[in-house]
Amino acid sequence: MTDHELRDDIVFAAEDDLGSSPRERKAWKLLIVDDEEDVHSITRMVLEGFEFEGASLEFLSAFSADEGRQALVENPDIAVMLLDVVMETPHAGLDLARQVREELGNALVRIILRTGQPGQAPERQVIINYDINDYKSKSELTAQKLFTAVTTGIRSYRDLRAIDSSRQGLEDIIAASVDLFQADSLELFARGVLTQMTSLLHLEDSSMYLGDASGFAARDRLDDFVIIAGTGDFSSLESRLASEVLDAQEMDLIRRAASTDQCFFSHTSYAGCFGMTSGARHVLFLRVLRELTPLEQDLVQIFAANVTVAFENLQLNQEIAQTHREVIFTLGEVVENRALAGGMHVHRVAEMAWLLGHHAGLSADDCDLLRLAMPMHDVGKVAIPDSVLLKAGPLDEVERGIIEQHPRLGFDILNRSGNHVMQTAARIALEHQEAWDGSGYPQGLAGEGIHMFSRIARVVDVLDSLLSERVYKDAWTVADALAYLHDQRGRMFDPALIDTLLAHKDEFLALREDIIQQSQDIKMPHREKKP
Repeated sequence: MTDHELRDDIVFAAEDDLGSSPRERKAWKLLIVDDEEDVHSITRMVLEGFEFEGASLEFLSAFSADEGRQALVENPDIAVMLLDVVMETPHAGLDLARQVREELGNALVRIILRTGQPGQAPERQVIINYDINDYKSKSELTAQKLFTAVTTGIRSYRDLRAIDSSRQGLEDIIAASVDLFQADSLELFARGVLTQMTSLLHLEDSSMYLGDASGFAARDRLDDFVIIAGTGDFSSLESRLASEVLDAQEMDLIRRAASTDQCFFSHTSYAGCFGMTSGARHVLFLRVLRELTPLEQDLVQIFAANVTVAFENLQLNQEIAQTHREVIFTLGEVVENRALAGGMHVHRVAEMAWLLGHHAGLSADDCDLLRLAMPMHDVGKVAIPDSVLLKAGPLDEVERGIIEQHPRLGFDILNRSGNHVMQTAARIALEHQEAWDGSGYPQGLAGEGIHMFSRIARVVDVLDSLLSERVYKDAWTVADALAYLHDQRGRMFDPALIDTLLAHKDEFLALREDIIQQSQDIKMPHREKKP
C-alpha cells in the first residue's frame, strides 16, 4: 500500500455491527493558587457543575507559590491555573509564573493571573514581561467572566495539547521507523510495530482519556491468521490462531482488512493489512478500551504507511540474505563432496561454531556472522589436485606442501569480494590452520594474533573431522577425539575455547548428532520403520 492509499482507505465499521463503547474522559484539572481561603471556596462554588466537552473540573488548591509549584510538579497535566499575585511576597505569583515556564518547562498550562491589588502588578507590564494568558482584577471578576475565562483557557489548553501530541507522535513515528528498519526478522519487526503503535495511543492518557491497548501481528493461514507477536491481552499467544482469541466481530474486522487491503476502525478496534509483496497477508490488530481520537487515527495511519515500507524492505533483505546463505552453503558443500568428507560437514561445523562462539561470550551478531562464514573455510581445496586431496595413504613432503596451500588459495578466492560476510570467510579460510603455539600455517600466527573466529573454526573443524570417516582414516571415538582436544590445549588450540567446549561437550555432541539425523532423514524420506 502506498502512503496515499493508506490515507484514503480509512473505513469505519458500522455501529450496529461492532457495538459502541462510550468515550471516557478524565476531568480537566484546575489549580487555584491563592493565600485566601475564601477565594478557593468561592471559585469552587461558582464553577460547580462546570463541564467542557463532556468532562468536569478537578479542583486542586495551593495557598502559596511554593505549594503551587509542587502541585504543578506532581500534576504536569493541569489545564488552567488561577494565580494570585500577592501571597508570601508582593510578587510571589509572578515569580511562580516565570518558574512554570522557564524551570518546569510547562508551556501548556494556561495561566490566568488574578490580583486584588492591580497597582502591585500593572496589567500592561505583566502581559509584556511574563508568559501569562489572561489578567483579571478580582474586583471585576464576576461569575460569568470567571466561567468565560476558564472555558477559554481549557479550550486553548486542549488545542495546544493536540498540537503537542501531534508533534510528539510524528517524532515517535520517525524514531520508531528507524528502529523498525533495523529489525532483522519478521518476529522482531512485528513486536517493534506493536510496541511503537501502543506507545502512540498513550499520547493523551495523562490528561483526557482512560484506557489501554492490546494488539497482535499475524500472518494469514487459509481463512485464519497465526499470531507472530502480541502485547497486552495477546502477549504470550504466539503461534495461536486469531480465531481462538477474538470474537466474531473482531475476526470480521481483520478479514475485511486483509481481503480489501484497507484499514478499518471500529469504536474499540483497529485492523490494518501490511506487507503484501510476497503474496502473503499480514495484519495488525489493536483492541482498545475507548474510541480512538481523530489525532490518534491519523497517527496510526501515518505509522502504518511507514510499517508497510519497512516490512517490504525487510522481506526483500531476507530474500537476499537467504539467497546469500544458500550460495555460501552450496559452495561449501561442493568442496566437501569433492573431498569426500562426508555429508553435512559444513553444516555441522557452522552450527558448532555458532554454539562455541555463544558459550565463549561473542555477541549474537558475531555468532550469526561466524555461522554464515564458516562453511567456506576449506574453499581453497577446489584448487588442490585430486591426486593429493583424495589420496588414501599418508602424504609425502611435496604433497603436504601442496595441501598446505589451500588456506592461501581460499583467501585469494574470497577476498575479492568487499562483502562483509565474504571478508570474514576469507580471514577464516586463511587462518583456520594456524595454531595457538605458532606451529600452524600458512603464516605461523600465535595466540590472540589469530582472529577469534579462526580459533573457533580450528576447534570445531578438527573435532568434526576426528569424529568423521575420511578416505585416509576411520572415524575416532568420542572419548579419543575429546582426549586429543585436551592434549592439544595450549598447543594447537586456544586453551580457553577447549575448556569451554569440554564444559559443554554433551551439548556439542547432541547438536552434531541432530544434524546427522536430519541429513539421513532427507536422504531417506520414505524409509520404513522396522517392526
